[in-house]
Amino acid sequence: MRPLSYARAAAVEEAVETVAANPGSAFLAGGTTEVDLVRLGVETPDLLVDVNDLPLAGIEQLPSGGVWIGALARMSDVAEAPLVAERYPAVAQALLLGASQQLRNMASMGGNLCQRVRCPYFRDGISPCNKREPGSGCSALDGINRGHAILGTSEHCIATHPSDVAVALVAFDAVVHTVGPTGSRTIAIDDFYLVPGDTPDVEHPLEHGELIVAIELPPLELARHSHYLKFRDRQSYEFALVSVAAALDVRDGAVAGVRLGLGGVATKPWRARFAETRLEGAPATAASFAGAAAEELAGAVVREHNAFKVPMAERAIVRALKELIP
Repeated sequence: MRPLSYARAAAVEEAVETVAANPGSAFLAGGTTEVDLVRLGVETPDLLVDVNDLPLAGIEQLPSGGVWIGALARMSDVAEAPLVAERYPAVAQALLLGASQQLRNMASMGGNLCQRVRCPYFRDGISPCNKREPGSGCSALDGINRGHAILGTSEHCIATHPSDVAVALVAFDAVVHTVGPTGSRTIAIDDFYLVPGDTPDVEHPLEHGELIVAIELPPLELARHSHYLKFRDRQSYEFALVSVAAALDVRDGAVAGVRLGLGGVATKPWRARFAETRLEGAPATAASFAGAAAEELAGAVVREHNAFKVPMAERAIVRALKELIP
């Protein structure tokens, strides 16, 4: 591993100023992804600024009825927090299914949102990869692409976003709060993730030195009746082939409200808006769910090894919604 410098920040402003002043620097929180990438030589920062002393680990109820989650709150703490588990069960479930207990105890919420893709071509440091080296090509297009995306792709990148909890946060319209060199701002989480397009190396609208300080879950009664369903190659500590964050409100046999987020199938946590629109007011039946799922997946672009994700995702949507019927 190449030599690098280390600093420990005592205040948000200090952390932001230190990173913003050095183009080769990066924030360090739990480090469960960052340290791996540095060791692999995929990321090569000159300076890591440790932010773990910052007062950003709280989990609080907001006057609006929503929930404020500090960016340094650990995944395990958020999953076990009654405010989250009772009001947004899909969020808690996604966190518990997202990693091993050891990693959940270490990984921060802000770091989870910013984790890099698990595409082996990105991480091997050798293969052509437009995320790692813009313009070099995408090895996954004609390579081993079983785990890659079928939605939100481009000819420059088909890597899936790996976060589980981000799928539930997208379904519930969470908001990301940041502090950067030019001040503080809020970013709707669906806008926080960018599809690859022609610039797959640009994954977020963050400027250099901009630090996530919190995630806000808005009040959403529908989220109390939610579920996170995940399909993977093994039952523990594995990334999703397909996952669904679903919330459903059924009245008089019809869908009165629905939220759907998809994971494992797209280049970003995917809000299934076509399916949601199709389901509003429709009968709460398996047939309606299947029709909506098919409409959402109609735009899928499959490759040699990942075409199975289309029927798998359709069935996963149906199953997740059926489990929420009263």
